[in-house]
Amino acid sequence: MKTLFVSDLDGTLLRSDETLSQFTIDTINELMKKGMLFSYATARSLVTTKKVTKGLNSHIPLIVYNGTFVMDNETEEILIANYFDDGIKDVIFDLIKENIYPIVYSFIDGVEKFSYIPEKCSEGMKAFLDTRKGDKRTNEVETVEDLTLGKCFYITCIDEPEKLKPLSEKYKDKYRVIYSKDVYSEYQWLEIMPKSASKANAILQLKEKLGCDRIVSFGDGANDIDMFKISDEAYAVGNAIDELKNIATGVIESNNDDGVAKWLNENIKGFIGIGE
Repeated sequence: MKTLFVSDLDGTLLRSDETLSQFTIDTINELMKKGMLFSYATARSLVTTKKVTKGLNSHIPLIVYNGTFVMDNETEEILIANYFDDGIKDVIFDLIKENIYPIVYSFIDGVEKFSYIPEKCSEGMKAFLDTRKGDKRTNEVETVEDLTLGKCFYITCIDEPEKLKPLSEKYKDKYRVIYSKDVYSEYQWLEIMPKSASKANAILQLKEKLGCDRIVSFGDGANDIDMFKISDEAYAVGNAIDELKNIATGVIESNNDDGVAKWLNENIKGFIGIGE
Protein backbone atom coordinates (compact mmCIF):
# COMPACT_ATOMS: atom_id res chain seq x y z
CA MET A 1 0.00 0.00 0.00
CA LYS A 2 1.16 3.50 -0.86
CA THR A 3 1.32 5.86 2.12
CA LEU A 4 1.43 9.66 2.22
CA PHE A 5 3.18 11.04 5.31
CA VAL A 6 2.23 14.61 6.23
CA SER A 7 3.64 16.71 9.06
CA ASP A 8 2.74 20.09 10.48
CA LEU A 9 5.77 22.37 10.79
CA ASP A 10 5.63 24.83 13.73
CA GLY A 11 5.56 22.99 17.03
CA THR A 12 5.81 19.61 15.29
CA LEU A 13 8.68 19.17 12.84
CA LEU A 14 10.34 22.47 13.77
CA ARG A 15 11.94 22.94 17.17
CA SER A 16 10.92 25.79 19.46
CA ASP A 17 13.54 28.06 17.86
CA GLU A 18 11.94 27.57 14.40
CA THR A 19 14.76 25.36 13.13
CA LEU A 20 15.18 21.75 12.03
CA SER A 21 17.76 19.57 13.73
CA GLN A 22 20.39 17.96 11.54
CA PHE A 23 19.08 14.57 12.69
CA THR A 24 15.60 15.39 11.36
CA ILE A 25 17.00 16.67 8.06
CA ASP A 26 19.25 13.64 7.52
CA THR A 27 16.62 11.11 8.58
CA ILE A 28 13.84 12.42 6.40
CA ASN A 29 16.09 13.00 3.38
CA GLU A 30 17.38 9.44 3.59
CA LEU A 31 13.89 7.99 3.86
CA MET A 32 12.70 10.10 0.92
CA LYS A 33 15.59 8.71 -1.15
CA LYS A 34 14.21 5.27 -0.40
CA GLY A 35 10.78 6.27 -1.66
CA MET A 36 8.91 7.79 1.28
CA LEU A 37 6.28 10.31 0.18
CA PHE A 38 6.59 13.13 2.69
CA SER A 39 4.92 16.54 2.66
CA TYR A 40 4.16 19.40 5.05
CA ALA A 41 0.81 20.94 5.89
CA THR A 42 1.41 24.33 7.45
CA ALA A 43 -0.16 27.69 8.19
CA ARG A 44 2.95 29.28 6.68
CA SER A 45 3.33 30.57 3.16
CA LEU A 46 5.61 28.80 0.71
CA VAL A 47 8.10 31.67 1.13
CA THR A 48 8.60 31.15 4.87
CA THR A 49 8.17 27.37 4.60
CA LYS A 50 11.20 27.19 2.33
CA LYS A 51 13.25 29.28 4.75
CA VAL A 52 12.62 27.10 7.79
CA THR A 53 12.88 23.76 5.95
CA LYS A 54 16.14 24.53 4.19
CA GLY A 55 18.04 21.29 3.79
CA LEU A 56 15.00 19.06 3.35
CA ASN A 57 14.65 17.74 -0.18
CA SER A 58 10.93 17.07 -0.56
CA HIS A 59 9.94 16.95 -4.21
CA ILE A 60 6.20 16.43 -3.82
CA PRO A 61 3.64 19.26 -3.46
CA LEU A 62 3.31 21.13 -0.16
CA ILE A 63 0.20 22.33 1.66
CA VAL A 64 0.44 25.97 2.77
CA TYR A 65 -1.78 28.62 4.37
CA ASN A 66 -3.62 25.88 6.31
CA GLY A 67 -4.75 24.20 3.11
CA THR A 68 -5.67 27.31 1.14
CA PHE A 69 -3.07 26.33 -1.46
CA VAL A 70 -1.31 23.17 -2.57
CA MET A 71 1.89 24.24 -4.31
CA ASP A 72 4.70 22.63 -6.25
CA ASN A 73 7.78 22.86 -4.05
CA GLU A 74 10.14 23.22 -6.99
CA THR A 75 8.32 25.39 -9.56
CA GLU A 76 6.18 27.22 -6.92
CA GLU A 77 3.15 26.70 -9.16
CA ILE A 78 -0.23 26.75 -7.39
CA LEU A 79 -1.80 23.34 -8.04
CA ILE A 80 -4.93 23.73 -5.92
CA ALA A 81 -6.31 27.11 -4.81
CA ASN A 82 -9.11 28.43 -2.62
CA TYR A 83 -10.14 32.10 -2.74
CA PHE A 84 -12.76 34.24 -1.01
CA ASP A 85 -15.68 35.65 -2.95
CA ASP A 86 -16.36 39.39 -2.93
CA GLY A 87 -18.27 39.08 0.34
CA ILE A 88 -14.97 39.05 2.22
CA LYS A 89 -14.75 42.82 1.74
CA ASP A 90 -17.69 43.20 4.14
CA VAL A 91 -15.80 41.08 6.69
CA ILE A 92 -12.75 43.34 6.45
CA PHE A 93 -14.90 46.43 7.05
CA ASP A 94 -16.65 44.62 9.89
CA LEU A 95 -13.29 43.89 11.55
CA ILE A 96 -12.33 47.54 11.28
CA LYS A 97 -15.59 48.56 12.98
CA GLU A 98 -14.49 46.41 15.93
CA ASN A 99 -11.13 48.21 15.91
CA ILE A 100 -9.33 45.14 14.62
CA TYR A 101 -6.97 45.87 11.75
CA PRO A 102 -6.07 42.64 9.94
CA ILE A 103 -3.24 41.44 7.75
CA VAL A 104 -4.88 40.62 4.42
CA TYR A 105 -3.27 38.14 2.02
CA SER A 106 -4.16 38.63 -1.64
CA PHE A 107 -2.91 38.39 -5.17
CA ILE A 108 -2.72 41.97 -6.44
CA ASP A 109 -2.09 42.24 -10.17
CA GLY A 110 -1.06 38.60 -10.07
CA VAL A 111 1.54 39.08 -7.32
CA GLU A 112 1.17 37.61 -3.83
CA LYS A 113 1.07 40.31 -1.13
CA PHE A 114 0.16 40.72 2.52
CA SER A 115 -1.33 44.14 3.20
CA TYR A 116 -1.66 46.06 6.46
CA ILE A 117 -1.94 49.61 7.79
CA PRO A 118 1.31 50.22 9.76
CA GLU A 119 -0.01 52.85 12.19
CA LYS A 120 -2.93 50.58 13.13
CA CYS A 121 -0.91 47.50 14.03
CA SER A 122 -1.50 45.82 17.40
CA GLU A 123 1.52 44.81 19.48
CA GLY A 124 1.06 41.24 18.33
CA MET A 125 0.99 42.28 14.70
CA LYS A 126 4.15 44.34 15.15
CA ALA A 127 5.91 41.35 16.69
CA PHE A 128 4.83 39.14 13.80
CA LEU A 129 5.76 41.67 11.12
CA ASP A 130 9.20 42.05 12.69
CA THR A 131 9.80 38.41 11.76
CA ARG A 132 8.85 39.16 8.15
CA LYS A 133 11.20 42.10 7.53
CA GLY A 134 12.53 42.02 3.97
CA ASP A 135 9.71 39.75 2.79
CA LYS A 136 8.94 40.56 -0.85
CA ARG A 137 5.20 40.16 -0.19
CA THR A 138 5.08 43.12 2.22
CA ASN A 139 2.51 45.74 1.21
CA GLU A 140 2.03 48.72 3.54
CA VAL A 141 -1.20 50.59 2.75
CA GLU A 142 -2.92 53.73 3.99
CA THR A 143 -6.65 53.04 3.85
CA VAL A 144 -9.13 50.29 4.62
CA GLU A 145 -10.15 50.28 0.95
CA ASP A 146 -6.56 49.41 0.07
CA LEU A 147 -6.86 46.29 2.23
CA THR A 148 -9.65 45.01 -0.01
CA LEU A 149 -7.70 45.19 -3.28
CA GLY A 150 -6.85 42.09 -5.26
CA LYS A 151 -7.92 38.47 -5.02
CA CYS A 152 -8.08 37.72 -1.29
CA PHE A 153 -7.39 34.26 0.12
CA TYR A 154 -6.42 34.62 3.82
CA ILE A 155 -6.91 37.02 6.74
CA THR A 156 -4.92 37.14 9.97
CA CYS A 157 -5.92 39.11 13.08
CA ILE A 158 -3.57 39.33 16.07
CA ASP A 159 -5.16 41.05 19.04
CA GLU A 160 -6.68 40.61 22.50
CA PRO A 161 -8.74 37.42 23.08
CA GLU A 162 -11.79 39.36 24.28
CA LYS A 163 -11.89 41.14 20.90
CA LEU A 164 -11.20 38.13 18.72
CA LYS A 165 -13.22 35.37 20.37
CA PRO A 166 -16.67 36.83 19.52
CA LEU A 167 -15.62 37.22 15.89
CA SER A 168 -14.41 33.63 15.71
CA GLU A 169 -17.91 32.56 16.73
CA LYS A 170 -19.52 35.00 14.32
CA TYR A 171 -17.67 33.77 11.24
CA LYS A 172 -17.14 30.07 11.95
CA ASP A 173 -20.18 28.89 10.00
CA LYS A 174 -19.52 30.89 6.86
CA TYR A 175 -15.73 30.62 6.75
CA ARG A 176 -12.96 28.33 7.90
CA VAL A 177 -11.82 29.90 11.18
CA ILE A 178 -8.86 29.04 13.42
CA TYR A 179 -8.70 30.71 16.83
CA SER A 180 -5.48 29.86 18.68
CA LYS A 181 -2.40 31.21 20.41
CA ASP A 182 0.79 31.55 18.42
CA VAL A 183 3.17 28.73 19.32
CA TYR A 184 6.13 31.12 19.64
CA SER A 185 4.83 34.44 20.95
CA GLU A 186 1.68 33.43 22.88
CA TYR A 187 -0.25 36.22 21.14
CA GLN A 188 -3.86 35.41 20.27
CA TRP A 189 -4.55 34.83 16.58
CA LEU A 190 -7.74 34.64 14.56
CA GLU A 191 -7.25 33.30 11.05
CA ILE A 192 -10.05 33.37 8.48
CA MET A 193 -9.98 31.32 5.27
CA PRO A 194 -12.41 30.27 2.56
CA LYS A 195 -14.75 27.53 3.81
CA SER A 196 -13.32 25.07 1.32
CA ALA A 197 -9.77 25.56 2.62
CA SER A 198 -8.47 23.09 5.20
CA LYS A 199 -5.49 20.86 5.75
CA ALA A 200 -7.83 17.86 5.54
CA ASN A 201 -9.28 18.78 2.13
CA ALA A 202 -5.84 19.59 0.73
CA ILE A 203 -4.35 16.32 2.00
CA LEU A 204 -7.17 14.28 0.51
CA GLN A 205 -6.66 16.02 -2.82
CA LEU A 206 -2.92 15.40 -2.64
CA LYS A 207 -3.52 11.76 -1.68
CA GLU A 208 -5.62 11.31 -4.81
CA LYS A 209 -3.13 13.17 -6.99
CA LEU A 210 -0.28 10.90 -5.85
CA GLY A 211 -2.34 7.71 -5.96
CA CYS A 212 -1.84 6.93 -2.27
CA ASP A 213 -3.90 4.48 -0.23
CA ARG A 214 -3.20 5.70 3.29
CA ILE A 215 -2.39 8.87 5.23
CA VAL A 216 -0.14 9.13 8.30
CA SER A 217 0.02 12.58 9.87
CA PHE A 218 1.87 14.42 12.66
CA GLY A 219 0.79 17.57 14.49
CA ASP A 220 0.60 19.65 17.64
CA GLY A 221 -2.17 22.25 17.46
CA ALA A 222 -5.81 23.10 16.86
CA ASN A 223 -5.28 23.56 13.13
CA ASP A 224 -4.23 19.89 12.90
CA ILE A 225 -7.50 18.47 14.22
CA ASP A 226 -9.19 18.17 10.82
CA MET A 227 -6.02 16.58 9.40
CA PHE A 228 -5.99 13.97 12.17
CA LYS A 229 -9.63 13.09 11.57
CA ILE A 230 -9.04 12.05 7.95
CA SER A 231 -5.76 10.22 8.61
CA ASP A 232 -5.43 6.45 8.89
CA GLU A 233 -2.85 7.03 11.61
CA ALA A 234 -2.19 10.33 13.38
CA TYR A 235 0.52 11.08 15.93
CA ALA A 236 0.63 14.02 18.31
CA VAL A 237 4.03 15.24 19.49
CA GLY A 238 4.58 15.37 23.25
CA ASN A 239 4.11 19.15 23.35
CA ALA A 240 0.75 19.02 21.52
CA ILE A 241 -2.49 20.37 22.95
CA ASP A 242 -4.61 17.86 24.90
CA GLU A 243 -7.46 18.09 22.40
CA LEU A 244 -5.18 16.72 19.67
CA LYS A 245 -3.63 14.05 21.90
CA ASN A 246 -7.13 12.79 22.71
CA ILE A 247 -7.88 11.93 19.08
CA ALA A 248 -4.37 10.75 18.11
CA THR A 249 -3.37 7.18 17.30
CA GLY A 250 -0.49 7.77 19.68
CA VAL A 251 1.71 10.39 21.34
CA ILE A 252 5.36 10.55 20.29
CA GLU A 253 8.35 12.53 21.54
CA SER A 254 8.23 16.33 21.43
CA ASN A 255 9.26 18.66 18.62
CA ASN A 256 12.45 19.52 20.51
CA ASP A 257 13.33 15.82 20.75
CA ASP A 258 12.95 15.00 17.04
CA GLY A 259 9.70 13.14 17.67
CA VAL A 260 8.58 12.90 14.05
CA ALA A 261 11.95 11.87 12.63
CA LYS A 262 12.47 9.28 15.37
CA TRP A 263 9.03 7.78 14.77
CA LEU A 264 9.66 7.57 11.03
CA ASN A 265 13.09 6.04 11.55
CA GLU A 266 11.70 3.39 13.89
CA ASN A 267 8.45 2.57 12.10
CA ILE A 268 8.94 3.12 8.38
CA LYS A 269 9.82 -0.53 7.73
CA GLY A 270 6.21 -1.37 8.44
CA PHE A 271 5.22 0.37 5.24
CA ILE A 272 5.70 -1.73 2.13
CA GLY A 273 8.56 -0.72 -0.13
CA ILE A 274 10.15 1.72 2.28
CA GLY A 275 13.22 1.07 4.39
CA GLU A 276 13.60 -2.52 3.27
